[in-house]
Amino acid sequence: MATTRAIRLLTEIPGPKSREILERKGRVVADPLSVYLPIVVAEGRGATLTDVDGNTFLDFAGGVGCLNVGHAHPHVVEAVQEQAARFLHTDFTIVPYEVYVTLAERLLAVAPFTGPAKAAFFNAGTEAVENAIKFARAYTKRPAVIAFEGAFHGRTLLSLTLTSKTHPYKAGFGPFAPEVYRVPFPNDYRGISAADALAGIERAFTTQVARETVAAIILEPVQGEGGFIVPPREFVQGVREICDREGIVFLADEVQTGFGRTGRMFAIEHFGVEPDLITVAKSIGAGLPLSGVLGKAAIMDAPDDNAVGGTYVGNPVAQAAALAVLDVFEDEGLVERAGRIGETIRGRMSAWQERHPQIGDVRGLGAMLAIELVRDPATKEPAPELASRVAEEAAQRGLLLLKAGVHSNCLRVLCPLVITDPELDEALDAWGEALEAVLA
Repeated sequence: MATTRAIRLLTEIPGPKSREILERKGRVVADPLSVYLPIVVAEGRGATLTDVDGNTFLDFAGGVGCLNVGHAHPHVVEAVQEQAARFLHTDFTIVPYEVYVTLAERLLAVAPFTGPAKAAFFNAGTEAVENAIKFARAYTKRPAVIAFEGAFHGRTLLSLTLTSKTHPYKAGFGPFAPEVYRVPFPNDYRGISAADALAGIERAFTTQVARETVAAIILEPVQGEGGFIVPPREFVQGVREICDREGIVFLADEVQTGFGRTGRMFAIEHFGVEPDLITVAKSIGAGLPLSGVLGKAAIMDAPDDNAVGGTYVGNPVAQAAALAVLDVFEDEGLVERAGRIGETIRGRMSAWQERHPQIGDVRGLGAMLAIELVRDPATKEPAPELASRVAEEAAQRGLLLLKAGVHSNCLRVLCPLVITDPELDEALDAWGEALEAVLA
């Protein structure tokens, strides 16, 4: 029996209704908010998006990694509706509510801390990062932060300073926050070893920042916007050792890597180290704005009374969604599912790489996978134009794909972990056809 196809294309892409709405957008929405995929969504279900013209796509963008439980999961929708009908807002620090406490309990139960730990909630990943640095500075009484080349930590002042990509993120927006120092991140494909990167930190203590003034080292366990770069285990363990030796807080930014994406609830679990703080956001709330800092109790308790907070931090509706997300993860085994999805995708990517020499690298952990496109496999010169063309060809075939990488030459997978096997095969077929169209 033939499987029903998920992808359904009724018009040219973009269709007439999408084009008309985007023309209106051009008149009234600020130009910097440019649109990557020129389709206007009408409805999302699981791993599919349907646009206003009735075209249905498989979604490998996942709201930039926010939809690990998929679009409009019925359990999440029900939880949101139920909480919205009760109350929308009080500000937890003015009139508290139980859902905040329950979410803290449940997240800390699955977080990789062996001792006492606590949580605090915010709205977006960038806020979680900014506040995590506050916790670290309050605890250590030190000002400086070390971040890595290729990192992405957000777009507000301190987090944008920590972010390591000039265009489009940083150009024209300085001056940036002081006391941020940058060192190399290991990248096997680009010839930067774990030993090189660890030596870079040690060298920075001599040439850039006194070790006794460093509050935190912030690390993505897999670099996200940087191109899904997985550091060697010995590097992450080496960073942990440096932090222990120097009294520095080890901060794992799990905004994109967390919530099962890599085949563990938190990506840091792959590396055999325990962080001091973890930032979470994106898939925590299934698309509603919510983020958090989870961490060792002594660090989380360090700031003074009321030193951390904000009007909307830990919105009860978003937190109700987050509790439902945790239910879905347990009920549907999504952490394990990510591992199986990853095996399927990696198999296809490796086959593509054998066929197309312009696919210089295949990498990632679990379902967090990417291919890096180069003009020449020998020189490894980045080919962002090829990545753009493949993404365009994929959209024409009903698959929504996102780029990544400091050179914008990688194509990454952020599909919902609820994707079915037939949907996954269909998406990968469309991706393979797009590669064939551009690279063959």
